[in-house]
Amino acid sequence: MGVFPAKAGEEADTITEHAHRFRRRLGRADLRAVPEARRELRELLRHWGKPGRSEIAELLTSELVTNALLHTDDEAVLTAVVEPGGLRVEVRDFMARRPELRAPDAQDDTHGRGLVLVQSLADAWGVRPHGVGKSVWFELGAEAA
Repeated sequence: MGVFPAKAGEEADTITEHAHRFRRRLGRADLRAVPEARRELRELLRHWGKPGRSEIAELLTSELVTNALLHTDDEAVLTAVVEPGGLRVEVRDFMARRPELRAPDAQDDTHGRGLVLVQSLADAWGVRPHGVGKSVWFELGAEAA
């Protein structure tokens, strides 16, 4: 797997000989960033993991990006680090309010399922506070659970 060239709004570099990452700034309330982030992650994961793992990563990434863009009043930063054995995706925003894991409302088809999906499909996930804001992250192993 090679290092992918950086595009506007992202940095791509090699962390170690076998680890790669990209970082992308997500503009305030710019929902066009969701499919763009999925495409970038798909490219990064092109030769990674068992079948189905990269699709799960794309889904969970789009959930975290969407949450950051819909529920904060500032930009966010998406970082993905991939190694042969695992992937870590982190979305940092600049609001202190922690996300709430809540049961989806049966009457609402489009909201309330993001973190439930993350909890259900990720190998690990969590929220890490920062001096200003927080990061919501998940990890997936390359092999199916």
